[in-house]
Amino acid sequence: MKHKKPQEEKEQKEPVAKSVEPEKTSTAIEDLQKEKDELFGKLQRVSADYINYQKRVSKQTADTIAYEKEKIIKTLLPALDNFEHTLQNAASAESTDVLIKGIRIVYDQILGILKSHGVERIESLGEKFDPALHEAVSQKAESEKEENIVLEEFQKGYKLNGRVLRPSRVIINKLSQEKKLEQTEQEPTSDESADAE
Repeated sequence: MKHKKPQEEKEQKEPVAKSVEPEKTSTAIEDLQKEKDELFGKLQRVSADYINYQKRVSKQTADTIAYEKEKIIKTLLPALDNFEHTLQNAASAESTDVLIKGIRIVYDQILGILKSHGVERIESLGEKFDPALHEAVSQKAESEKEENIVLEEFQKGYKLNGRVLRPSRVIINKLSQEKKLEQTEQEPTSDESADAE
């Protein structure tokens, strides 16, 4: 018996492997090409859908904004009409009381419209100064009132759904150090108020 050398065995197997591989390789290449084409087609469709989505969303946003503007303007038109009637009747009004009453009606109507849209007035007079709600434009010193209390409201502030649209412009009470000490001395301590009872 003759023993085949390992090299001879390799040589005999290689030609067989080479003849089978090109067929499998070409089939695999065709399959991969089909898969690539399918994936590329899907990618193109997804890209087109995304571009259309972006266009549609921007148009919907613009339409929504336009609709909301229209809605707000329509609610303000009756107040504008009442203002116009008041101004037309101002010349024939026998007294300023009638004119003031007409203006008050329009003012209240506008406040009602704003309230229906979620706008509320920031109450400031007598309140503690809050930099989130108030803008201090000046200071005064009134010893009979507490430190940092709003004394006057220069311009009203408004909130929309809890968020500040415009802070109230206010004048606040700012006491000097001496007046602060006097005020704290005049206030009864908790021990003194317990003795008084």
